[in-house]
Amino acid sequence: MEIGVFIPIGNNGWLLSENAPQYKPTFELNKAITLKAESYGFDFALSMIKLRGFGGKTEFWDYNLESFTLMAGLAAVTSKIKLFGTAATLIMPPAIIARMATTIDSISGGRFGVNLVTGWQRPEYSQMGLWPGDDYFSDRYEYLSEYTTVLKDLLMTGQSDLKGKHFQMDDCRMKPIPEGDVKLICAGSSNAGMDFSAKFADYSFCFGVGVNTPKAFAPTNERLLAATAKTGREVRSFVLTMVIAEETTEEAFAKWEHYKAGADEEAIQWLGLQSAADTKSGSDTNVRHMANPVSAVNINMGTLIGSYAEVAAMLDEMSEVPGTGGVMLTFDDFLEGIEKFGKYVQPLMKSRAHVNQMLEAAE
Repeated sequence: MEIGVFIPIGNNGWLLSENAPQYKPTFELNKAITLKAESYGFDFALSMIKLRGFGGKTEFWDYNLESFTLMAGLAAVTSKIKLFGTAATLIMPPAIIARMATTIDSISGGRFGVNLVTGWQRPEYSQMGLWPGDDYFSDRYEYLSEYTTVLKDLLMTGQSDLKGKHFQMDDCRMKPIPEGDVKLICAGSSNAGMDFSAKFADYSFCFGVGVNTPKAFAPTNERLLAATAKTGREVRSFVLTMVIAEETTEEAFAKWEHYKAGADEEAIQWLGLQSAADTKSGSDTNVRHMANPVSAVNINMGTLIGSYAEVAAMLDEMSEVPGTGGVMLTFDDFLEGIEKFGKYVQPLMKSRAHVNQMLEAAE
């Protein structure tokens, strides 16, 4: 099973809590996190794109770096780990993304991929006068399909002449094309999102579900496998998961309860309002899951809490779910969390035996 890290390009990572670590995003912080992840054999690092935060007492995600430029910097200081930048496809033309991806492919020596997002938070785009109207909610995957067709044409052949509803290319050319295989990721969980991933993506992100319920995301994988059965393509799922691991179960849960006690209710309310704005694309989207009030303090991602051995066992359980390619991890404290994961959790994981052997051989 692959292990990735969802690096904190936005302030405070993924905890909407006054009691969680408070920090601003910087290149140096993300560099330190990515290099530490690389040293422990992590397979990839991914950064999101967020153009407006949720506010609240913690100013959650009000401070953000830009994904592609950050990953270009990280490409220059890493050597093995795969890197994924996120494209805000509503405002970043596919021909420009293709050229930027090719540039970072060159910097990294073929280690770059692209995460495609359609855009779900209206104020991110309306603040710049770039929101096309709420009808976009219902046809965004039609838009993204044309977008990705242009992008893949350019990345693979250096030429696109697509004449579509949303894009009219006029013998668009790009040289050079990437040396590496630029993998594509999408996180859509609506029926349209699943169909898109089955047709175009190499990986599909899904949310883990609940606290210490490692296999609860299996129905999402089943839907993806059903969609890929129609396209004949292999698309693996990467499960977004927060890890809070300590020496004892009690220590880990004490942290979790402390974070929940300091929940930034104003920021959580903003998240709920934005998720409710999409009334056109169905009720099974990741966005609606994120805003569920049950555990919105960490955006309702699947959360593994416990001793090092308990967390390792739960991750191994996740690896057994059909269609799972890996997990994308977040931590309450990234530098400390990756250090504990690398030293104490990963060595206990059967699904990471190959990495543990590699790391032992390198010592």
